[in-house]
Amino acid sequence: MEFTMRGLWTMLHGMAFGALYLLACSGAIVELMRPCQARAGELKDDRFLRNWVVGMAVLAWLTVLSGTYILYPWYRAVPPVDASLAAYPQALLKSSASTAAWHAIGMEWKEHVAWLVPICITMAAAVGAQYGSSLRRVPHLRNAVLAFVLVSFGAAGVAGFFGAMLNKHAPLEGGGVIHPLP
Repeated sequence: MEFTMRGLWTMLHGMAFGALYLLACSGAIVELMRPCQARAGELKDDRFLRNWVVGMAVLAWLTVLSGTYILYPWYRAVPPVDASLAAYPQALLKSSASTAAWHAIGMEWKEHVAWLVPICITMAAAVGAQYGSSLRRVPHLRNAVLAFVLVSFGAAGVAGFFGAMLNKHAPLEGGGVIHPLP
């Protein structure tokens, strides 16, 4: 088995940062939807939730920044005349009427909706850090944070879906070849 440097970055971006973010997001949603009631260990739970959401914000920023500044320039690279389009995903998608919509709708949506993810989750992390245990005692505050986490989760799901479909039809290829240990 072998893969390229661009393939490695694509895996890190989508399967490590992005998928891990989606899993962490589902955990935060479950925690924020739990009933508000006093219970033993509440302070410990509040600290855990705060750290969890801050970790999610870090994952979200890693995902969107790696996608925007590492993968996107490779995606948009302009092919030289008479070059194989396999190494130029945007040109490859646009070259066929059956895949042109993946660029027109998929990539254009993906590159914009993905930025909602770190913005929303950073807001949720900031509110969680500022108000801490008040999230348990003030349902309106907790519901506002939950709403931003849900928007972030939805935006990440849309971006992840389009990313997976784009990579299926026009994968990022090129760069040095990596041979994992046998």
